[in-house]
Amino acid sequence: MPTSSRAPKRRTAAPLAASAALLLAALLSAAPAHAAPTADRDDDTPKPPAKMSDVGGKRLGRPGTQVSLKGGAPALPKGLSGLSWMVADAESGDVLAAHNAHWELPPASTLKMLFADTVLPKLPKDREHKVAPSDLAGMGAGSSLVGVKENLTYSVHDLWLGVFLRSGNDAVHVLSAMNGGKGKTVQEMQAHAEQLNALDTHVVTPDGYDEKGQVSSAYDLTLFARSGLQKADFREYCSTATAQFPGEYKKDKKNKGKKKRESFAIQNTNRLLTGFQVPQYKGIAGVKNGYTTHAGSTFTGVAQHGDRVLLVTVMNPQKEEANEVYKETSKLFDWGFKAADKVEPVGTLVRPGPKGLTNGSASDGNRGSGKKAGDHAQAAVSPGEDGSGSGGMWTAIGVTGGSLVLLGGVAYAVHRRWPLPELVRRRSRG
Repeated sequence: MPTSSRAPKRRTAAPLAASAALLLAALLSAAPAHAAPTADRDDDTPKPPAKMSDVGGKRLGRPGTQVSLKGGAPALPKGLSGLSWMVADAESGDVLAAHNAHWELPPASTLKMLFADTVLPKLPKDREHKVAPSDLAGMGAGSSLVGVKENLTYSVHDLWLGVFLRSGNDAVHVLSAMNGGKGKTVQEMQAHAEQLNALDTHVVTPDGYDEKGQVSSAYDLTLFARSGLQKADFREYCSTATAQFPGEYKKDKKNKGKKKRESFAIQNTNRLLTGFQVPQYKGIAGVKNGYTTHAGSTFTGVAQHGDRVLLVTVMNPQKEEANEVYKETSKLFDWGFKAADKVEPVGTLVRPGPKGLTNGSASDGNRGSGKKAGDHAQAAVSPGEDGSGSGGMWTAIGVTGGSLVLLGGVAYAVHRRWPLPELVRRRSRG
C-alpha cells in the first residue's frame, strides 16, 4: 500500500563509527541488565523516545534492547535492524527480549489483527452481503486488494479470507460497512485496544493504511495477536495458506449458457507460512504481515516447537534486503526457542481490563502503568474474549477440537480463557 511518505534509509557506517560501535557492544555485553543494540545504526536512523509506556514492566519502557541472559543462554542474533521488536511466550505472557517495545510506529496491515479481533465476533460467517459502491469508497491509493467487486454477493467467511490472505483493504471496507460504517468500526477498534491495555495504539483507519496519527507498537501488536488467537475463526483465517475466492459470473457453455460464478486462487502474504521466497518456518501458524512506504515492513507471527508457543513481532527493519522482516522474525523465533528457559523475563503481556495493569508485573518487580485512561476516543464494544465461530478444513492446516494441526505433525493449542489454562497448569507445578 504505497504512500507519498518514505521509510528511513540505512547507509553503510564509516569504519571508525563501526569500530566504536563494536567496542561499545563488547563493553556492554558484560552487563546482564541491558544488552547493547543488535545492529549498527547511523545518524539517519530514527531514534526512539527516551521514555515510553511501561505497560508490562518498566524495562519495556526503556529505549534499546532489553534482555537478561542467564548462564548458558545463547546471545541474541546479530544484524537485527528492526526499529522495534519483541519475543514473548504466548501462554505465560513472559517477554523474553525486546527492543523499543513501546515505540509508537505506523503499523501498516498488522493493524488488521485488531480489526479482526474487534469485528469478527459480531458478524456470522455464513451471512451474505451484496457489495454497494459506497462500501468501497474512500480506500487509499495503491491499497492492497483481494478483488471484491461492486454489486456481487460475498459471505463473511469469504471476506475474512480476503482480509487475512491478501490483506485486502476492499474486504476490510465491506466488513466495516456491514459493521455500521468506518467511523463506528474505528471507534470500536480503539475501545477494544484500550480494553486490551494496548495503550500505544491510535486507530485512524480500519485497514492500517497510512494516515497521520495512526500508530501502534510491537507490544500492542503482540497483544492483538494473543487476543485474536483465542478465537477459532481468527485462528482458521490467519493460518490458512491458500483458498479459493469468489469471482465474477460468466456464461457456462456446458449448461446452456447459464451464468456460473467462477473463483480464483489466493495465497497468504505471510511468507513464513507459505514458504514463498523464504523458507517456511517450522511450526508457524499465522499471524499477519504488513507493508507501507511509511511503516516499512511489519510482521507478527506465532509458532510452536514442542510445548513452547512463541509470539514474535518485528517493525520496520532498516536493512534494505528482500524479505528482511521474515528473516529477522525467523532469527528471533530460533533464538527464543533456544533461550526460553535460560533468560529472566524483562516484562509481561498484560491481561485485558483495569486489573491487567495492576497485576501485570515484570520480572524486575515493576508494574506497568501505561497512559491515563481516556487518551483516545472510546466506544462501547464487547471484548469477545471467549472465542466464536467453528473450525473447518483448508489447505495444509485443519482445526480439530480447538487445536491447529500443521504440516509435519506440529500441534498448536490455543486456549480461550484468561488466564490461559496452560499457564495455570504450569504454575500449579510449583
